[in-house]
Amino acid sequence: MLAAEAEAKDAASGGPAGPAGPRGRGPRARDTTAYLQYVAGKLGGALVSMFAVLVTSFFLFRLIPGDPVKQMTGGRRVSSEQLDAMRTEFGLDQPVWKQFTDYCGNVLTGDFGTSYQFHTPVMDKITAALGPTLWLTGTAYVLYTVIGIWLGTRTAWRNGRFGDRFHTGLALTLYSVPSFWLGLLLIITFSVGVGPLPGMFPTGGMESGDESGFGYVVDVAHHMVLPVVTLVAVGYAQTLLVMRSSLLDEMGSDYLTTARAKGLRDDLVRRRHAVPNALLPTVTLMFVNLGTVVAGAILVETVFSWPGLGGLFYQALSVPDLPLVQGLFFVFATAVILMNTVADVIYPLLDPRVGR
Repeated sequence: MLAAEAEAKDAASGGPAGPAGPRGRGPRARDTTAYLQYVAGKLGGALVSMFAVLVTSFFLFRLIPGDPVKQMTGGRRVSSEQLDAMRTEFGLDQPVWKQFTDYCGNVLTGDFGTSYQFHTPVMDKITAALGPTLWLTGTAYVLYTVIGIWLGTRTAWRNGRFGDRFHTGLALTLYSVPSFWLGLLLIITFSVGVGPLPGMFPTGGMESGDESGFGYVVDVAHHMVLPVVTLVAVGYAQTLLVMRSSLLDEMGSDYLTTARAKGLRDDLVRRRHAVPNALLPTVTLMFVNLGTVVAGAILVETVFSWPGLGGLFYQALSVPDLPLVQGLFFVFATAVILMNTVADVIYPLLDPRVGR
């Protein structure tokens, strides 16, 4: 009787509800709501960043000195009427604000305009060059991620030993070396040949042009060796340093001491407990680097004459081919922004302390 009266008073005063309360409430529902709000904020930030890139890609490259119309003539003598006709054809006679609004409207439909030097749609040129870039940078990405995580784990776990000092010093050196300079050294050493060492690899390009079938695959792989080594040398150094630093921060934690006290072997403590927690910053770096896979490596592709997005960007800058430069810049920046956003969205799932 008294219990029934107490429950009635609680219900009337908004007190604690019984076990048959409404669904969708509680800690799990609050966590889901907070996570969705966190994701919405990150997506909103990504959209703002992409709009900023759109504005930057349009106005920044118009500061490059030189008249793109005159560059397209290749130094030939052309009348002023012909130059005016070319400006009208490419819309360069319009006010800047009109060019910008047209550009924004076209980008929303995936139209980046027509290339000045190639006279083809910009998106067609980007699509054609995307495959070689993904082959080159994708292969390098997989290699330097695996090597960097593996060596970073081993060097941190053997902190202070000779292997740790050697790999850390080598990684710091390679991380500081400009990629184009390292690529030139590899070309001089292994393509041209130094002293008794003969040239073993091509100086550039993606293929020889006289192979087919399996021979073509071998030929492309032969051309990929030096540019991939260049990208791996720089990329693995960054991954190693981040992984090593993260694991060193975890090594003094109490949960590792507890795991050892339970009698677990040292390698099990490392693989099952330390490495999964230390991987969190490295996962973020992996997604950031994944964005640069699409962007390619402009300097490395230029040095090795690789027919990818990086080499195409260098060609477009030399004109300047404004539609092609703008389109490539927008694609590069968008890939990085999207991968950063994916990393931000996934990170709370790996570490519940983030985004709460």
